[in-house]
Amino acid sequence: MITKRIIPCLDVKNGRVVKGVNFEGLNDVSSPIELAEYYTKSGADELVFYDITASAEGRGLFTDILRETASRVFIPLTVGGGINTIEDFDRVLKCGADKVSVNSGAIRNPDLVHQAAKLYGDQCVVLSVDVKRVDGVFRVFAKGGRENTGMEAISWIKRCVANGAGEVVVNSIDTDGVKQGFDIEMLDEVCQAVNVPVIASGGAGCIDDFIKLFHSLPKVDAGLAASIFHFGEVSISDLKRAMAGAGIPTRL
Repeated sequence: MITKRIIPCLDVKNGRVVKGVNFEGLNDVSSPIELAEYYTKSGADELVFYDITASAEGRGLFTDILRETASRVFIPLTVGGGINTIEDFDRVLKCGADKVSVNSGAIRNPDLVHQAAKLYGDQCVVLSVDVKRVDGVFRVFAKGGRENTGMEAISWIKRCVANGAGEVVVNSIDTDGVKQGFDIEMLDEVCQAVNVPVIASGGAGCIDDFIKLFHSLPKVDAGLAASIFHFGEVSISDLKRAMAGAGIPTRL
């Protein structure tokens, strides 16, 4: 049986890890290099590194910090932020990323997913989608959750998977940083729509939230979180022991 993955997320702004609520009010946390090293040793299954203002600021990702972070990581590393071209994919992979996450860049150029999957393989292309309910409809947001694209989220995700996205990170803006649990309703719709790994992001507040996620939605492959790990509210080793005890397949 495939084990469920636990993935800490480093949201990086100006070279520092930050965290907010509902994608707003960002507070400084730590150095991405130090945190990456810590999570590698703490039993994380993978790590995600997002340069969260690269797209909004219209620039490339911080390659120097990424290169040093990647050099300290010995688990799969997914990198995103400011990924707009095939050249961006190439640059990030050469800096040490194992997978590349694309969000606003795919919205601007939907063919980017197809081009990257053809060049580097589906397993390398991760679609990251920031989703928020607007009048009861799941809508795709761009530029770090700042801009409503008007696109319906489930059909967008299906389209990108058909184009070659090998994995989908579903970021619920409604539950981000609120610590009241993952967005089960939204994740269920995504799981029913696609047959690639789905990563749940946004809302984790305690160990039980992960237990509920994997029991409610066996199709979800991984749980991604930031602040509860960054601030020591949940340790990855305690979380994994609890998951194993609840009958959830886990790499201890």
